[in-house]
Formats: sequence, structure tokens, C-alpha cells
Amino acid sequence: MLVFKFGGASVKDAPGIINLGKVVQKYTGQQLLIVVSAMGKTTNALEKLTNAYVNQADAMHQIYDEIKQYHYNILHELFEPSNPVFDEVANTFVEIDWMIEDEPHDDYDFIYDQIVSIGELVSTRIVTAYLNHIELKSKWLDVRSYIHTDNTYREGIVDWPKTCEHIQQDIPAMLNNSIVVTQGFLGGTSENFTTTLGREGSDYTAAIFAACLNAKSVTTWKDVPGILNADPKHFADTVKFDELSYTEAIEMTYYGAGVIHPKTIKPLQNANIPLLVKPFTDPDALGTVISEIGLQHYEKPVIIVKQEQVLLSVSAKDYTFITEDHLSSVFTLFASKHVKINMMQVSALSFTVCFDYRAERFEKLLESLKQSFNVKYNNDLTIITVRHYKQEDLKALIGDRKVLLEQLSRNTAQMVVR
Repeated sequence: MLVFKFGGASVKDAPGIINLGKVVQKYTGQQLLIVVSAMGKTTNALEKLTNAYVNQADAMHQIYDEIKQYHYNILHELFEPSNPVFDEVANTFVEIDWMIEDEPHDDYDFIYDQIVSIGELVSTRIVTAYLNHIELKSKWLDVRSYIHTDNTYREGIVDWPKTCEHIQQDIPAMLNNSIVVTQGFLGGTSENFTTTLGREGSDYTAAIFAACLNAKSVTTWKDVPGILNADPKHFADTVKFDELSYTEAIEMTYYGAGVIHPKTIKPLQNANIPLLVKPFTDPDALGTVISEIGLQHYEKPVIIVKQEQVLLSVSAKDYTFITEDHLSSVFTLFASKHVKINMMQVSALSFTVCFDYRAERFEKLLESLKQSFNVKYNNDLTIITVRHYKQEDLKALIGDRKVLLEQLSRNTAQMVVR
């Protein structure tokens, strides 16, 4: 039994969906579960729609119309107008219609998940219809009935026992009769509300299904030849890894490597299921294999660049030393606001952290911190993480930029730069 995950870039248009069909045809006769992301940049567009709705902006309906038109254009390229998928997609979009007719809910993260999730629900309707159209018998599955989470919107925490019980109860029989197509990134609460698992969470979805079903492997189909040592958008001389260990992949994703969602690897490692990262434009290419055995020596460093960072320092209002009690209070606030720390450093009088900037969460965090601490911060910064570094690598990467915070360990260097 195999699990495939197709990202947004691989299903961004009609030719992409046709290519998906050709990839799947190569695996005829295998039990196959397919996880699909939203098409192209749909998640970004739905985020814009969410913000427009929350702010009751005049552009809200225009943004929404453009999202719908983008999907209908793809439908018209793939199907005759009489195909039932047109009604299925229209009925899915109705969920947004109902929501934006009402006044915005107080909880931004709740609104976000209910609106942004529609991208995956629509894309999987279209993919399922196309696979059936080319006579690959397929069944659409609503993932929200199988991946169960708590009520932490935008960062849903999976209830693993309940999730595995429901997956193992229903899905093996489905796989005997058809290809199963489901949504990445999404989960459901006990109250039947939609949650999301974090941006780029479709990889994690694939790992959840694979672990619960004891899959032979997971393959994520990407717009890159495999896992590279750096982002080719920022670096010209990248190299591909033919293999990586689970441990190295976990480290890379923890520090922000965007090719795989950070939570993906551990469930696969626990079940000893290999993860293959392959190019969807060349399905016969080897790509990268992540397993228990991986590279032991790295000729080139792994470079991870994260932009839109905040560097924030807190100090006690009475200018006493930073104690364990102070740190406990700070960590509790970060956890309650769902802000993840990328880097931290403690001194006698201050505690400094670096984290991703998210406007709505940052403002709430800042307000809470100021009640007990003096707070200073810089934003619009970049954090550069280098695994398996050499000193000359660091000098070349920093260039003439100012380093605001630096940490070096045996294998990893991190620098916050302006």
C-alpha cells in the first residue's frame, strides 16, 4: 500500500492534473491513497479572502470571484459542462458563501481554518473526478472525518488513537476497491469544525495515513528534483541529496527547510516507513529517499533561510537578573499565543528570542509581555541556519549584513541578520 502526496504546484492547472493522472497510471494494481493540496497559490488567495472578510474590505467579493473563476477555468479545460464535478465544486464553495454573509467571528484562527480549508476540498473534488474520467476508479474521502484534532485552530493537534482507529476501521476496505483521494492540511474537531495542521501540512497528512495504515512508503511529488542543500530561488549552485537519514531530515525541517512539513518525519521514523521526495515532471527519477540509513558525510552545507523574523528581548521591570521564574512566565505566554521560537539566548539581564512574524499573534504576544516585562524588538529580519558548516561558508553567507544574534554548535550555525 502506497501513499502519494501532490502539492499545489503539481495541480496548479489542467496540464498538472493530467500529469497527475499519468503518474498514477504507472501504479495501476497497487493500493493507493492520494493526498492533494490546494491548487497553485489558492491557499494564499484564500488567506487574502479571510483578511478581507475579517476587515470587511470592499475587495472581498472580487477576491472570492477570482478564486472561483480560477477553478472553473480548470474545470472547463478538463471536463464537459455536464460533468457532475461542476455541481460538486459549486456546492463546496457554498460553505464560504454562508460564512461571509455573517458578521466576522471574534476568533481569527477559527475563521481562517473554515475559509482556507475550502482550497483542499475543491482540489480533491477535481482530481477525483479526473481520475474517474480516465477510468482510474477513485473515491473522494473527507479527511475531516478521519484525522481528529483538538480545537487549536491553524495548528490542530492530532488525537492519534482516535485518528488511527477510524482510519484502520474504514480505509483498508476502500483501498481494495478504488484509489482513495483525500485532502492534505485538514482535520476535524469533535464539534465538526474544520482545523488546519499548519501551513504546508499536507506532507504531515500523508505521514499520518501512512503510519496508521502501515504503508510501504510515502512519496511527495514536488516541483524540485528532490531535497536540495539550499533553496534554488536563493542559491544558484545547489546539489540534490540522493538519500538522507530521518534524523537529518528532522533537523532540516525543524530549522525551516520548506520542502517538507516539520511534523512529517517522526511518524514515518517510528513506523520505519521511507519517505520519497520526487519530481512530478519526471516520475521515473530517483529523487531523494529519507530512511533510517542516510548520508554520513556532507560535501556541501545545508543552508536554510527564513525571512520575516522578529528578534525580541525581555528584561525584568525592576532590573533584576532573569531567573527561571521569569523564563517560565515567558515560555507560558509564547505557548498560549501559539508562537514558536526559532532561536533563543539568555543573559544576566535579558532573554532574547527569534520567531516568525505573524501580525495577529505578535500583537497579542507583545501586549501580554509588556504587562510584566520591559520589551524591545526588531522586525523584518532574516535567520540563516547552516548545517555541516565551515567558517568560510558563514562569511560568504553573511556578506556585509549586520549580525544581531549568532549561535554556533558542532553541526549547526544560526545567525539573525539585517
